[in-house]
Amino acid sequence: MRARLDKIERPRRVRSFERRIVRVKTEKSVGSPLPILIIAAIIAAQLSILLFFYIKLAIAFHGYLIFSFVMSLLTCIYVLSTNKNSLSKAVWIIFILLGFVFGYIVYFLSDERIFFKRAKRKYSEIFKGTEQFIDEWREGGENPLAECSAKFLASSGYTNYKNTDAKYYSSGSKFFDDVLEEISRAEKFVFLEFFIVSDGVLLHRFTDVIREKCKEGVDVRLIFDDMGSHKSFTRQARGALVDAGVKILPYNRLIPIFSVAMNYRDHRKIVVIDGKRAFSGGANFADEYINEKRMYGYWKDGGISLVGEAVKSFTRIFLCQWQYLSGERIDLKPYLDLAESRPADSYVIPFADGLDHLIRVGKGMYENIISGATHRIYIMTPYFIPGDTINDLLITKALSGVEVKLILPGVPDKAFVYSVSRNNAEKLIDFGVEVWCMKDSFVHTKLVIADDSLVVGSINMDLRSFYQQFECAVYTNDKKVLGDAIIDFEDSLAESRQIKPEDRKRNSLFRRVFTGVMQIFAPFM
Repeated sequence: MRARLDKIERPRRVRSFERRIVRVKTEKSVGSPLPILIIAAIIAAQLSILLFFYIKLAIAFHGYLIFSFVMSLLTCIYVLSTNKNSLSKAVWIIFILLGFVFGYIVYFLSDERIFFKRAKRKYSEIFKGTEQFIDEWREGGENPLAECSAKFLASSGYTNYKNTDAKYYSSGSKFFDDVLEEISRAEKFVFLEFFIVSDGVLLHRFTDVIREKCKEGVDVRLIFDDMGSHKSFTRQARGALVDAGVKILPYNRLIPIFSVAMNYRDHRKIVVIDGKRAFSGGANFADEYINEKRMYGYWKDGGISLVGEAVKSFTRIFLCQWQYLSGERIDLKPYLDLAESRPADSYVIPFADGLDHLIRVGKGMYENIISGATHRIYIMTPYFIPGDTINDLLITKALSGVEVKLILPGVPDKAFVYSVSRNNAEKLIDFGVEVWCMKDSFVHTKLVIADDSLVVGSINMDLRSFYQQFECAVYTNDKKVLGDAIIDFEDSLAESRQIKPEDRKRNSLFRRVFTGVMQIFAPFM
């Protein structure tokens, strides 16, 4: 195995002092919290009114208490029959039994099988209309792990392309430099889908470029998540893009009504240009991702670009979401099969995940490549709340002699989530898993390397990404991409501090109790 890895092309290492030069403290986010506070207050008022009437009802009719208790028990049985993860089931059952007067009602108001049913039917109709554009499965892989992964993705409609060049990015600034450069060359269309779009230097650069492209007749479309962008994508910035000619659609508009749909977010990061080149990764369209603005130390991110046949998948993924949001019926044919074939034998498979899929594709891919690893497993993730299955797989692999290393942020962006992530990771140390935290940095890269394969994209290793968000990523066994990703991981490791067993023992009683309590809310983080 080592002999083969030595043949992978390795780019020049970036010396640590070269990266430290740009690590300068600057301002934090100053977005106004007022809109979200108003919406939260209205939703809280709705729940309070609901609770008030049910308590009154319970007092007036003693029989209602018996009815509520029976309904709560039946609801708990129903929860156990769902395909939710075990931790989510436990949390819901505790909540329903403790608040049996109203808990079962809140649960059914939050059940995706009931309140997301119409949306799933709409997605299903859209997918059926695009099935004719899904290329057939292609036999012939020599790597068993790659072949297994490709077959799994094919079961969800994502083809194993070969004739594609791929490039790995070790930072958000390099990623967006190439994105803007390629957009400036666009001739037909530019499609963008991001969780966060934020007014600032990066968006102004994009607006300047896209204004010229729109004048040339280029079709420019942007999907953004309304929750992710609610503080940052200002009316002025949005208006400037609309005036330039950009078509804009929000995903799941933020409204002051208690609804299960508010918990579902579009977390994807996609750029498609002329159907010939595509980009994806962890970076959002905001200044902190290119370190133009410092919020949590140095922002470490990653991504990938594709040139060739595999771009077709990202084009189809974007247009399916656009049809869902706009209600338009789009003929996909003019947007597909535009890329030039590249002479490459490695698998490059873009894929997506979300509540529109029957299975959890992102979670399944992580489990698939981790379970098949025999030599190494390298993981970079901002959050580590993976659930029992992946936890057990990492422990089993470490005890089997596989080299398992995990890099987390050294500077948290969300204290509650970080405390649970660290707690989960530290539990693996006793079984041989190496846990590292990148010093003075927030690690936002979503990367899993398993032997000679990797997945890079928008999928965090947490329950929200696995069960509640629309995600996307690229699976590949391309040697050049693998070599660059390994170098990036090793360079990040050199900038990190390893968490030792004695560090865990020094945790205070308060922190242990706090993380234990916060673990209960992990499915909602």
